Amino acid sequence: MKNLSQASKNNMKKALWKTTALALTCAFTLTSCHNNDDNDVETIPLPPSAEAFANIRIDATEQHTQHFQFNAEEGNGTFTSEKGITLIIDGSCLTKDGNAVTGQVDVEFVELFDKGNMLVTNKPTMGVMPDGNKALLISGGEFYINATQDGDQLDMNCFIQLQVPTDLTGGDDNDMILWKGNIDEDGNLAWEENKNPNGDGADGELFIGEREGVPGTQYYAFFNGFGWTNVDRFYNDPRPKTTLKVAVPEGYNHENSAVYLSYDGEANALANLDTYLPSEAVFSEHYGQIPIGLEVHVIFATEDGGNWRYAIKAATIEEDGVITFDYFETNIATEAQLTDLINNLP
Repeated sequence: MKNLSQASKNNMKKALWKTTALALTCAFTLTSCHNNDDNDVETIPLPPSAEAFANIRIDATEQHTQHFQFNAEEGNGTFTSEKGITLIIDGSCLTKDGNAVTGQVDVEFVELFDKGNMLVTNKPTMGVMPDGNKALLISGGEFYINATQDGDQLDMNCFIQLQVPTDLTGGDDNDMILWKGNIDEDGNLAWEENKNPNGDGADGELFIGEREGVPGTQYYAFFNGFGWTNVDRFYNDPRPKTTLKVAVPEGYNHENSAVYLSYDGEANALANLDTYLPSEAVFSEHYGQIPIGLEVHVIFATEDGGNWRYAIKAATIEEDGVITFDYFETNIATEAQLTDLINNLP
């Protein structure tokens, strides 16, 4: 056997030294490490806390919140939003602790139309079907409305009115109906059709076209109660459906990250994988409602130092498919940058 040259011995010592240094770096910094192709050591910071991830979503929602005021004794409070939505609240219908409200009222209003803003505020368009499963909705606009006085919550005893220009979401769609948003204990939103059990529309009504002499370029929505409301319809695709699993980097789960689906060609819709399976360390769309052959972009999103850490992958849905994200595929973006990236997807 030939003896190793002095140069070979030196190279082996350098490699051993780098390996030892990498291990010590990981041990002392309590981070994961990665040796890239150039032999430079890259460290992976600890994943964010659940609180940090929740806060970045709260901050995004606050950035989209508009504020109005009116005097309840003067009748209707009528407001026009930044997007041209007309909101009408009848002051005579407001109560606080069962008593009629007088004086100044504070109104909060949020309007979401595109999937980028839906993502950063965690307001995807997933509707609850009659069997309890969830499927994608195509949105004519998501809206949050609330009224308070001196910080105290008010109640509404009659319809709130919204007038929503249909050209904000591609024109009139006669299949649109009203939905009410319910937020679970994990902060995730799901939409349920806004009607009473008898189906007579007593809890919400939606009209398109002329109403009281107004040209038919708007959705006219009438609904009870404050909170989240959506003008939506189910996404329709006749192809066979399947489930999907998405594996995310180690240390990330449903508490500090999320996975969303952007359906190519649908600007006003965003699906999310709302189930996390700890035994497999994957997010899952277990309802079996994704069309096989559908072109999508899969989005992993989390928080990093007050900004967003994300990764996006184009994919074609396969039966029982699995998609995997590696930490080193992720990038950092501000809220505005990430919103633009998502909105510019096909």
